[in-house]
Parts: sequence; structure tokens; C-alpha cells
Amino acid sequence: MTFVSFSFGFQIPAGEIMEADMQNTERKNGDTFYRQIFKLVLPIVIQNLLSAAVSSADVVMLNYVGQSSISAVSLASQYANILFMVFYGLGTGATILCAQYHGKGDMKAIQVVEGIALRFSLSFSLVFAGIALLFPQGMMRIFTDDAELIGIGASYLRFMSVSYLCWGITEVYLAVLRSIGRVVVSTAMNVLAFSLNIFLNAVFIFGLLGAPKLGAMGVALATSISRLIELFACFVVSFLSKDIKLDFRYMFVKNKALFSDFVRLSLPALGNDIAWSVAFSMYSVIMGHMGTDAVAANSFVTVVRNFGTILCFGTASAGGILLGNIIGMNKLEEAKDGATKVMKLTVATGIIGGLIVLGAMPIVLRYATLTEQAMHYLKYMMLINTYYVLGAAVNTTLIAGVFRAGGDSRFGFICDTITMWCYAVPLGFFAAFILKLPVLWVYFLLCTDEFAKWPWVLKHYRSMKWLNNITRDGLFEEG
Repeated sequence: MTFVSFSFGFQIPAGEIMEADMQNTERKNGDTFYRQIFKLVLPIVIQNLLSAAVSSADVVMLNYVGQSSISAVSLASQYANILFMVFYGLGTGATILCAQYHGKGDMKAIQVVEGIALRFSLSFSLVFAGIALLFPQGMMRIFTDDAELIGIGASYLRFMSVSYLCWGITEVYLAVLRSIGRVVVSTAMNVLAFSLNIFLNAVFIFGLLGAPKLGAMGVALATSISRLIELFACFVVSFLSKDIKLDFRYMFVKNKALFSDFVRLSLPALGNDIAWSVAFSMYSVIMGHMGTDAVAANSFVTVVRNFGTILCFGTASAGGILLGNIIGMNKLEEAKDGATKVMKLTVATGIIGGLIVLGAMPIVLRYATLTEQAMHYLKYMMLINTYYVLGAAVNTTLIAGVFRAGGDSRFGFICDTITMWCYAVPLGFFAAFILKLPVLWVYFLLCTDEFAKWPWVLKHYRSMKWLNNITRDGLFEEG
């Protein structure tokens, strides 16, 4: 064994010194990773917190208007949830590429990817806005046959059509900003929109400051106005930005390699998010046909669950961005180690999320003004969600964060499609309409979906097949 001599009169084996140095380096790298991820997590958590606050404000304020308004808005909002998943899927495709190209240092590729994503997002938003404006009653009849809920929900959807158009632009631009680490700017945009949304909710729901008293329609009007202002703010940020612009000219820039990569990554992510969100909307269809008490209780539970998942979903988003940057630098071993750290954080934040739901129970049960039957449903639905958020946290982190950071969006699409459409949705319909089980049993069975995915998701994570550097060299050499 080789020894290193010191003037202090004793000797230490060189192997031990090297081992100690390696441990110190690993500890420093770990500390750096955690610092970086927390810098990203905090703004994302604030953003998600405000998003949840808007949803809760809607429910709390409509609580004073009436249970029918809560139920109608809850059902009509399923379309916004589907559209969000479309934008999220497109934004994910952009984020996967942009995060890795940011690590590589290719800003032009990022700008072209943004243009490609805008082509798709504007197409979807135009279709949704047109249907919401022209055929809102038909959209509501899919979820309920209650004439009162259809009438309230149709008016809500007409007012929401404007927000869909704005959303298609802002969601892509903000996703690109987040992918290059500008999460503070992205969060500031959302803070502006969400804060304004909450204020305008109160104005238009209750008719404050001389405004008309619109009830459920006021929620949609407030959302549309706040989205318009957010879009204007994005143009201001773009004008002041030195690197990434909101430039519609890039929608017409052609690059076959980037377009092919975007489609290859985005279509499975988009299919994944649509398959999941439509299947999750089927849960609302099932609950909607089991009575307004079930719908109203589920509306409150959704709000509380959103708060419970804020921290763990923020960790998933931040982890995906950071891992994408590392993989783009071609530091694959460092990315493996980072993925392990993200998983540990996810389990911890998932447990915290369950405790948040549990802690919110007495507050919600005290102030909710629902029927006695709805309150009974609400209590036990919240108890189920104390553990459900952990299942959602792990799956979201791996499927939408870690796997996609490594360019693997296909696995999530296959996994979620099979689990949701071959297991959860058929089970829910069978339990509700064939076996005619009580509402709470149906809800419990629907909430087993996340845990049914765990064996396949964890196996894929351990295989490391998701870890790929997908960047290209010489993208613009021909031009």
C-alpha cells in the first residue's frame, strides 16, 4: 500500500485520502444538486399554489351562490382540464428539447422548437374556443342531464372561450422560459394572472365596484380577462428579453430534424396527457350521474387535493428541468444520481401532501355549506386522498419529470392509457352502473389507479432505458 507522508509525524494511506476526496466531491455535488433544485422548486411551488388558490377561490365564492353553481362550474371546468393537458403535453415536448439544448448552449434550436409548439397549441385552442362559443350545451350534456347545470355551465363555457385562445400562446412561452431556468419570470407572469383572477372573481361573482352580479359566469369572465392581461405581459417580457422571444415568425421556420424530434417526443406526451385527462374526466362523468351531492363533494376534494400535491408536483417539474439540462451536457452518470435524489424528495413531499390534506379536513368540513349527504361524502373522500396524493406524486415525478427529461415520453403514454382505460374507467363504470355500489365505494375504487401503475413505473425507472441525450449537432448548417 502506498502512503503519503506529512510533517506532523504520522502517515495516512493514499487510498483512504482518495476515498475521502471522492466522498467529499460526491457530497458537494449532492449539495449543489439540492440547491439547484430548490431554486427551481420555490417559484414553481408559488405558481402552483396560486393556481390552486384560484380554483379554491372559485369554489369558496360560488359556495355563497349555490350548490348548483359549484357543480356546474366543476363539470364545465373538465374541458379546461383537458385543454390544459393538451398544452402541458405540447409544453412538455418543448421542455424536453429546450432543457437539453439549453444544457448544450444552442439557443436558436430552442427558439425554433417554441415556434413548432405554437403551431400545434394555437390549432387546439382555436378548435376548443370555437366549440365552447358555438356548442356549449352539447359540451355540458356529455357530463350531466340536469337542465339547470347545463344552463349554468353553457354560459360559463361561452365566456371561457376567449381564455382558451390566450392560454394556447402563454402556456408554450412560459414552458420554454421554465426549461431554460427562467422560472422566476414565468412565475411572475402567473402571479399576475392568478392574483388578478381571484380579485376579478369576487368583483363579477358578487357584483362589486359597480360590476354586474354574474355568479358562475363571473368566474369565466374573470379568467378570460386575467388571461388576456397575462398574454400582454408575455409580450412585454419578450420585448425586454435578450435571448428567448415570443416571436410568431418562428412558427414558419422549417427544420425537419427538430420537427421530427418534437413530434416524436410531443405526440406520446400529448397522447399521454390527453388519455389521462379524458379518463380522469370520466371520473367526473361517473360522479355526475350519481347525483349533485357527489359532484359538489368532489369539487371541494379536488381543490384540497390540488393544495396537497403542490410541493410534490413542483419537485417533479423542477427535477425534470434540471435533469434535462444535465443530460444535455452529456453527464449521464450525474443524471442517474440526480434522478435518485429527485425520487427521495418526491416520497418526502408526497407524505407531506397527505398530511396537508389531513390537516385541511376540519377547516373544510367546518366552512363548507353543502347538504348533509354531500358533507358525508366530503369527509371520507378527503380521507382517501390523504394517501392518494403519494401515489400521484411518485407517478407524476417519474413519468412526467424524470422519464421525459431523458427523452422518454412513450412509456408514460402506454402505461397511463392501459391503466386508465383498461382498468380504472371500466372499473368505475362497472361499480357505479352495473353493481350500483354506493358513491364512496365507487370513489375508493377510482382512486386505486395510481397504485396500479407503481410496479411498471418503478421497474422502468430501475432499467435506466429512459436516460438518453437527444440533442443534435449541426442543425442549421444547411441554412
